[in-house]
Amino acid sequence: MNSLNHVAFIMDGNGRWGLKKGRGRNFGHLKGVETVKTIVKSSIKLNIQYISFYVFSSENWKRPKKEINFLFKLIKDYFSKEIGNIINQGIRINIIGELNKLSPEIKSTLTKTVNLTRYNKKVFVNLAINYGSKNEILNSAKKTKIFNIKNFEKNLLTKNIPDPEILIRTGGHKRLSNFMLWQLAYTELFFLKKLWPDFNTKDLVQIIKKYKNIKRNYGEI
Repeated sequence: MNSLNHVAFIMDGNGRWGLKKGRGRNFGHLKGVETVKTIVKSSIKLNIQYISFYVFSSENWKRPKKEINFLFKLIKDYFSKEIGNIINQGIRINIIGELNKLSPEIKSTLTKTVNLTRYNKKVFVNLAINYGSKNEILNSAKKTKIFNIKNFEKNLLTKNIPDPEILIRTGGHKRLSNFMLWQLAYTELFFLKKLWPDFNTKDLVQIIKKYKNIKRNYGEI
């Protein structure tokens, strides 16, 4: 059976879920946070050491300003209110992305959260915020003096994180949307029609069972 250390998520469908419920896109984002909390707790029980969530892409700035402001307020309020629970559960928070482009208030909240949880060991939760994989690859290439794969990977934002074995994307779209393009080279990809707020522990367990039985060749026969 295949070993499993890292599961990555593209959490698509929050806005559509809120609109379907007649409550608006922001309501879907609120529900999406609850799904994240559920999946983190389930991952601890399932002994998954690393989880990555695509929270806000570098392309998401094209969304309406009101929605963007709501999303970042949601992030700030969540970490401000839940930091005690996060620490008590042994969750370590890590952020990848271009944080310098975020507001000082949001950047301060994220930096504080990372620092306060840096010694936690139950699960490593990696949040991609203002993240774009093409820029990550380009910046790594610029920093790499002696060019080979090992040196290149040392300059990636995920340099201390193992590559995901599983990627799960909800919402029905079958694309990577500029998420971890380098890191997902040998990852098993699972695309679900279900919208992110409806994703649950049962779905995660079923995908892990499928993954465990996949023959992973890595170019061999």
